[in-house]
Amino acid sequence: MSFPQDLASAALAVNARLAQALNALPDSRVRAAMAHAIHGGKGLRGFLALESAGLHGVPPVAALNAAAAIEAMHAYSLVHDDLPAMDDDDLRRGRPTVHIAFDEATAILAGDALQSLAFRLCAETGSAPLTAALAQAAGAAGMVLGQALDIEAESAAAPLTLEQIIHLQQGKTGALFAWSCTVGPLLAGADPGPLSAYARALGLAFQIADDILDCEGDAATAGKRLQKDAEAGKATFVSLLGLEPARARAAGLISQACDALAPYGARADSLRDAARFVISRDK
Repeated sequence: MSFPQDLASAALAVNARLAQALNALPDSRVRAAMAHAIHGGKGLRGFLALESAGLHGVPPVAALNAAAAIEAMHAYSLVHDDLPAMDDDDLRRGRPTVHIAFDEATAILAGDALQSLAFRLCAETGSAPLTAALAQAAGAAGMVLGQALDIEAESAAAPLTLEQIIHLQQGKTGALFAWSCTVGPLLAGADPGPLSAYARALGLAFQIADDILDCEGDAATAGKRLQKDAEAGKATFVSLLGLEPARARAAGLISQACDALAPYGARADSLRDAARFVISRDK
């Protein structure tokens, strides 16, 4: 299959597991909001978790629970990121954001519940180290820290430097990518080094590609409001490097990511395809 087909197939399996988990919850407005938040994503983080697990012979049930966990965690982060107190967005994945489709209080609770669901699914892998790593990646030393730094930057006296943006994005975007990519070695007790290196380069390239899309993408295709960073006067990879140098930087990072997979040989070709997808996507 082609990479888009592989990605879609993985997303189908992960979404089925998430639907199963949601259906086990009491029927409520919060559960409906959780389902709304999960709908329509690319499923890239879940795909990475499944591929990482497959490289290390992890049983399919554990791999699927890990993949569903990271997609639930990612959905929670988007719900809260879209809130009026944060980015105040009204469109996500081509549909109204959760606080628009429901209301702000329900969106907050749905995000909280998705985070709890992520930890429950992760715990069902039977791996305490994997669950602890998810807490580290999602919390005040990872994704939450990155988001806090992003908010602080909006009112800073001077735009962030390139080094500061890289530090910010290693938390906000990179931490969940890093967890996804190291699911396999964490569950198998193997060396996470090669996949950690792959994830570092991939996560940064992903964010540079996002900055490029924010600059020149199509909002209808992307399914979200674009050019908001420029409107807010925020420093980005594009504003600091320029459009073409940023594109070249992303391409170089993808080469680094692919090189990091050398220990796995051809078995990691799907991860190489994922890396190339990151900088060729239009949403």
